[in-house]
Amino acid sequence: MRNILQNIHLFRAIEAYPWELEKAVEALQYALAYDPENAKALHLMAKVYAEQLGDFETAKTSFESALASRLDIPDIYPDYIRLLTNNEDFEEAQKVIDFAKTVKGIDKAAIALAQGQLFESLAQFEDAEHALKEAKQLGLNDDFISFVDNMLSRVKKKRKAQANENRILENQAKKEAEAEPKRWFQNRLNNLL
Repeated sequence: MRNILQNIHLFRAIEAYPWELEKAVEALQYALAYDPENAKALHLMAKVYAEQLGDFETAKTSFESALASRLDIPDIYPDYIRLLTNNEDFEEAQKVIDFAKTVKGIDKAAIALAQGQLFESLAQFEDAEHALKEAKQLGLNDDFISFVDNMLSRVKKKRKAQANENRILENQAKKEAEAEPKRWFQNRLNNLL
């Protein structure tokens, strides 16, 4: 009976989120009162903290509690990785991605997308392109593939801008290096006078 009530409250929370936040949070509190280690309830509570309240540390704690409770729920990983990436916990995000790839039933396209977003955040645009192409290959619906195409387009633009910036910096460094012997000679003459 207890498990049925807990699930009813969890279903109410899932149905209410994100349109009726008050009902969703109330139902989550009831579900967590029945089982404080319910991974699905903790996952949804983490999403409330991250997406609605902007409390990333509390959201991170809820995600960690959900994963500590059950590592085999694949829905948790993409949201948790996104939170870690947005919170600039890049090393931790990479570790979660590496582990998530081993979880049975994981959405491999979503994990490849998360990997691409992580690389983009680190300004590793070539790696991001590769990961996004992999996500596109693994995608199983047109909306997802279209979304990945848009991301790929953005990453390619960033990569091109970065290449242009690097080329400009190299040219400046080359000009400074060429001017350095002239300055040395001029400074030497000035010191003699």
